[in-house]
Amino acid sequence: MIEARELTKRYGDKTVVDRLSFTVEPGEVTGFLGPNGAGKSTTMRMTIGLDSPTGGSVTVNGRSYARHTAPLHEIGTLLEAKSVHPGRTAVSHLMTLAHTHGIPRRRVDEVIELAGLGSVAGKRVGAFSLGMGQRLGIAAALLGDPAIVMLDEPVNGLDPEGVLWVRNLLRGLAEEGRAVMLSSHLMSETALIADHLVIIGRGRLLADTTVDDFTREAGGGGVKVATAEAMRLRSLLAGPDVTISSSADDELLVTGRDAREIGAIAAQHGVALYELTPQSVSLEQAFMELTRDAVEYHSAPVDTERKAA
Repeated sequence: MIEARELTKRYGDKTVVDRLSFTVEPGEVTGFLGPNGAGKSTTMRMTIGLDSPTGGSVTVNGRSYARHTAPLHEIGTLLEAKSVHPGRTAVSHLMTLAHTHGIPRRRVDEVIELAGLGSVAGKRVGAFSLGMGQRLGIAAALLGDPAIVMLDEPVNGLDPEGVLWVRNLLRGLAEEGRAVMLSSHLMSETALIADHLVIIGRGRLLADTTVDDFTREAGGGGVKVATAEAMRLRSLLAGPDVTISSSADDELLVTGRDAREIGAIAAQHGVALYELTPQSVSLEQAFMELTRDAVEYHSAPVDTERKAA
């Protein structure tokens, strides 16, 4: 488990992380999101002791990173895939890490196979593509068989097969009871992987919630119902805390009752439904709305109409 409490980092008069508190729980994939400059990288660096907090604390399994005698067994990290000596081979890089943590050679072979690097294990890392470098970084993160995995942009540079591999890998790690922290700008992929979201902007916590709750609340809630008996169903669903609107003769938008309850009422009274859809927005849309005021740089609107020459 990763636990941050009032975590703060200042550089001179600039506050990069501002009294940030959150928890990354075992058995879950936690998406750690925020615009560029939000403080994500600094938070992750403080988690593994590369930066020191100005205030507050962050612990890994109840202790600061520096107090772990063999930290690779506690937390595996990928922060910068290219931070490997280009003259080393993949296997020599992993063996160096293994020697410093008392990890046997067989584990090096296991993570090489797991990451699909068997055919290039003896090649110099400097010749690796971006995707191959990402695979090596993930292999290094898993080398100590850690209880916690923290990855920054793990699918960067990967082809569709590699993206699917990472998705299944992270889900599998969480199902094994490990705590997984994922930082990514790919909202569609995060929506498929993450159970929980921690969203920050300008160093402050903006949201700490589940993916489903976040997108549902951003979409304004409600359930879209399509039926040939809209007027009858409206009267059946009416109640003191229920709001029902309509944009077509055979459609209703119901708030105050969830889809399961609406379906049960319709079935009980023999009302056939053609559609029963909880209304929500995509994770990307919800994220953009939440972080609108926390973005450091705003691009000018793109003019999609080309002017005639």
